[in-house]
Amino acid sequence: MPRISAANLSEHRAQTLERIFEAVSRLSRSQAIDDISMTDVAAAAGVARTVLYNYFPDKASLLLAFSERVTEYFVERFERELPTSASASERLAVFIRLTLDGLLAHPHPDAAEMSVALGAEAYHALAGHIAPMQRILAEIIAEGMRAGEFRPLEPDTAARSVMGVIGAERIPLVQGRVDSDEARRAVTSFVKNALRKG
Repeated sequence: MPRISAANLSEHRAQTLERIFEAVSRLSRSQAIDDISMTDVAAAAGVARTVLYNYFPDKASLLLAFSERVTEYFVERFERELPTSASASERLAVFIRLTLDGLLAHPHPDAAEMSVALGAEAYHALAGHIAPMQRILAEIIAEGMRAGEFRPLEPDTAARSVMGVIGAERIPLVQGRVDSDEARRAVTSFVKNALRKG
């Protein structure tokens, strides 16, 4: 049994989970999801494979839990940093910046990768995890339509499309083919042009 370095068992468990999630994040910077094994994650986290399996019975449950953790990070940051009194266009630009920054800081598989690697069931579970992010974006788009900044659209459909455009920058960002400012300018310009009224 690994030595407990935390004050209690609950804290030790939380620290171990954090090490596991950090390991997934590091590995996903350089490896496709298909190529990451539970053995790789255990080694990167510095835990025995049996310990990893005590937390997650299989790769699908691990990746879904990791994706849920990343979504929580995004939602907390949106709630903290999205301006409340700005225009919808300004809020949209901040949403794009925060999301791109988060993709770079916390690399994670997208829905398509999860579906291919783990099957349709994982895809549907992941869609549920990212729903809070899409809801925030749909609200911004709806605000922009009410204010006359954006053309009439179905907000949920538009939000999914915008998330797809942002997500397309994930791999180039993580691989260093584009920098965050370049990605932010390109995505913001494209999305605002797509949403602009008139």
